[in-house]
Amino acid sequence: MSEPLAIPSKKDQVSEEEWQLRVDLAAAYRLIAHYGWDDLIFTHISVRIPGDEHHFLINPYGMMFDEITASSLVRIDQEGNKLNPDDFDINPAGFTIHSAIHAVREDVVCVMHTHTTEGVAVSTQKEGLLPLSQQSLFPLSNLAYHDYEGVALREDEKARLQADLGSNNFMILRNHGLLTTGTSVAEAFLAMYILQKACEVQIQAMSSGEPLVRIPDVILSTIREQASKVTKGMGGNLAWPGLLRKLDRIDPGFRH
Repeated sequence: MSEPLAIPSKKDQVSEEEWQLRVDLAAAYRLIAHYGWDDLIFTHISVRIPGDEHHFLINPYGMMFDEITASSLVRIDQEGNKLNPDDFDINPAGFTIHSAIHAVREDVVCVMHTHTTEGVAVSTQKEGLLPLSQQSLFPLSNLAYHDYEGVALREDEKARLQADLGSNNFMILRNHGLLTTGTSVAEAFLAMYILQKACEVQIQAMSSGEPLVRIPDVILSTIREQASKVTKGMGGNLAWPGLLRKLDRIDPGFRH
């Protein structure tokens, strides 16, 4: 029987602000696993740590998402160097994607990337995400696409990824998966939840073989104002406390 990984606590080694970011990021990894959006060890969520260094936290390569804790997260610089040599290594493809966005988007705290079946399926479709559901309207008002260039390991892809994302917070990586950004972990998670749900609805609707009814463009033009009303101006922070309570009931280990 395999023993659980023993990760020493970093709570007393980092600032209070960094520790809270670590707890939220670890929670996001556990929630990704809870909702079945993980892909073994192969996707990533990152959080930028405040400061001129543009350091960020990312998952240790080799740990399952339901194992990740606040202390196991790896702090790296913009060159992908670990700040703590005792930490796990990181996924180089994860570094390329996340460092590209953190380098140019000062407004982005969290970047979330998944390889869900429905997300990859929509990414292969020529028209991409369609206005078929209420959920689809939120990403469609703020959505970018990035063409597939192979496993994201090349430094020169960063500039194209940055240009394609622009100021958007939702991105479909063609033939690859989904990506969302946010001013907090809560914002990025809510964005991913909505984008993932929109992809699930689209794939199931198409599988019925019935003619599809698209939502008119005139409704799409009003969706940002409606979104703010729905969340009372709180965005992802409206649902996040409840998600943390859920984790504390079913999977509280993320806080260590």
